[in-house]
Amino acid sequence: MKLTRFHNDAGIAPAVFADEQTLLDCSSFGQDWNEDFFAGDGLARLTDFVATNGSSLPSHDVNDVRLAPAIARPSKIVCIGLNYAKHAAESGMDAPTEPVLFFKATTAWSGPNDPVVIPRGSLKSDWEVELAFVIGKRAKYVSIDDAMNHVAGYAIHNDYSERHWQLERGGQWVKGKSADTYAPFGPFMATADEVPNPDNLHLWLKRNGQTLQDSNTSDFIFGIKEVVSYVSQFMTLLPGDVISTGTPAGVGLGLKPPEFLKAGDVIELGIEGLGVQKQTAVQEE
Repeated sequence: MKLTRFHNDAGIAPAVFADEQTLLDCSSFGQDWNEDFFAGDGLARLTDFVATNGSSLPSHDVNDVRLAPAIARPSKIVCIGLNYAKHAAESGMDAPTEPVLFFKATTAWSGPNDPVVIPRGSLKSDWEVELAFVIGKRAKYVSIDDAMNHVAGYAIHNDYSERHWQLERGGQWVKGKSADTYAPFGPFMATADEVPNPDNLHLWLKRNGQTLQDSNTSDFIFGIKEVVSYVSQFMTLLPGDVISTGTPAGVGLGLKPPEFLKAGDVIELGIEGLGVQKQTAVQEE
């Protein structure tokens, strides 16, 4: 199943994809795709609901609506840094011996095709295609063997990063990661059963039609199981929380010379089986 959300006159409506082009409005299900939904066996209940009511649900062509982030804003967005061997190399850093953790502010949460707004004072905003996953049930001190039982599904996340703020203004990554619109998520969350091997997915990103990132999650230093287990040793992961697994080589910072996001740039990105995003950069006034 592919969960999504879209904007309508009433706000944001939960939906599922019936096929690549058609959304089924699930407002009558009575619940958004949020912490309570995932904690309350929501995926199983939604499967039954769609099976029973799918033919009578309002439908929309995906091209006729504005997609919202595929799930409701999570309690936290946990990110893994330097998790691709080639990206660590282009950054001039040794491969980490443990996952590097940082957060993005949840106010960065954004729709997959919304404009990316370059904030005031930004000098070095950058792009990062990433595989993200959603926690399906509370996770604390989870073993590697049990880790995948805590994953609800997968989606594309563009981990936009202001490198000057991230690396040159105090060394605290969260400042460079948290601008509004810097966490586009979607176009949908595919449930875990639709992604049998998340550690072997093709992912790519283009800037103004030029391919800059083109890799595979098989280049992970730490796979999904290791990440779930590791993060859960340090914090409780709640249903609906999002973990983003790092970006491959090809970010602007790693180009020679470095290049960064400019107003008018069009960023397109995708992951095998998880759809495509597209953002146009605008400058905040």
